[in-house]
Amino acid sequence: MKSFIAAIQFITILPVGKSTLFDPKKMVPFFPVVGVLLGVLVALLDQAALRLWTPPVAALLDVVLLIFLTGAFHLDGLGDSADGLLGHRPKEDALAIMKDSRMGAMGLIAIICALAIKWAGIAGLETHRILVLIIVPAYARAGMIFGIRFFEYGRPVGGTGLDFFKQKIGILAFWGLILPVILSLLTGWRAILLNAGFVALVAAILFYYKKRVGCITGDMLGAITEVIEAGLFLLVSIGGI
Repeated sequence: MKSFIAAIQFITILPVGKSTLFDPKKMVPFFPVVGVLLGVLVALLDQAALRLWTPPVAALLDVVLLIFLTGAFHLDGLGDSADGLLGHRPKEDALAIMKDSRMGAMGLIAIICALAIKWAGIAGLETHRILVLIIVPAYARAGMIFGIRFFEYGRPVGGTGLDFFKQKIGILAFWGLILPVILSLLTGWRAILLNAGFVALVAAILFYYKKRVGCITGDMLGAITEVIEAGLFLLVSIGGI
C-alpha cells in the first residue's frame, strides 16, 4: 500500500496523505494502477458532464481534468522532448535542450496536438465510453515501465528520472499491466484495437528513441504517456465505434 501511495504522489496531485517511502523499483509496477484510478475519476466527471452538456463539451472537461490531476507533469515532458528531439540536432544538444525549462515552438505545437487529439478521440467515443476512459490512462502510464526497463538513463550525473534507473527492474514489474488488459476484454472486439494499438505505439516510440538518442530521460517518459494516451483515445474512436 505504501508503494501505491508513493506512486500516486509521484505522478498525480491527489491528496492521499504522506508516505515516507520512495522506492522507485517498488513504485513502478503501480503506475498502471494509478492510471486506472485517474481513469475512474475522469469517467465519473464525464458521466456527470454528459447530463448537462454535449459529448464534445464533456470531452473537453475530461481532458482538462486529466491535466489538473497530473499537474501537467507528463505534458511538460512531452513539450521538452519535442523541443529536443524534433530536429536534426546531435544527441548532446537534444538532451541539453530538453533540460532547459523554457518552452519552444515545437514543444508548444506538440502539446496542442496531443490535447486536440485526446479531445477528438474522447468526443468520438460512443460504445463502452466509461471503460475506455478508465483503461486508456492505465495503458498510457504502463508505457513508462517499458522505457524504464529497456533503456539506459540519458543523464547519469543527475535528472528527475535518475532514481528509477539505479536498479534494474525485472519482468515482474509489468504485473500492473494485467489490470487494463483484463478490463479491455470487457469491451469485446475493441480489446484488439486497444492492445494492438498499445503494443504498436510503445514499439514505435521506443524505436524512435533508440534511433534518435539511444537513451531515455524523465521528459521522454512523460512524452510516452501523452502520446499513448492521445493515440489510443483516437484509435478506439474510429468510426464512432
